[in-house]
Amino acid sequence: MKTFKLFILGTFLLVFSFSQAQVQVNVNLGTPPVWGPTVTTEEYYYLPDIDSYYDIHQSQFIYLNNGVWIRSRSLPRRYRSYDLNTGYVVVLNDYHGQNPYTHYKNHRVKYYKSNNNWEKSRRNDGDHNNGNHRNNKKGNKKGKH
Repeated sequence: MKTFKLFILGTFLLVFSFSQAQVQVNVNLGTPPVWGPTVTTEEYYYLPDIDSYYDIHQSQFIYLNNGVWIRSRSLPRRYRSYDLNTGYVVVLNDYHGQNPYTHYKNHRVKYYKSNNNWEKSRRNDGDHNNGNHRNNKKGNKKGKH
């Protein structure tokens, strides 16, 4: 009887420790950033406004620099005024791999409607804080009183 109790206790501890490890792995991997949409199995975001990607699992941005794709924990200096909280974010649910930029040309075309809005507003407006042109704020309707 003592052997049976030890067997049950050992089995219980083994199952319990395995379930704890599973929970810990799930919590630590793939946590989306606060500025991004909540996702479950997706690995990447595409940021059309700045032609960049974000690797959710690695917590890294992926962007072009002199023709080479770079992975970094932060965006390059040229995007310092880009607001991730208000930017256009596309969840890539059709790609699973290491290099989402292999489909970069397709992503640029597919998500062109918002592509480079931030860059255009930067060139046309001195207001670099929110990436929006001053005359395009919500509620501003030209010609209507």
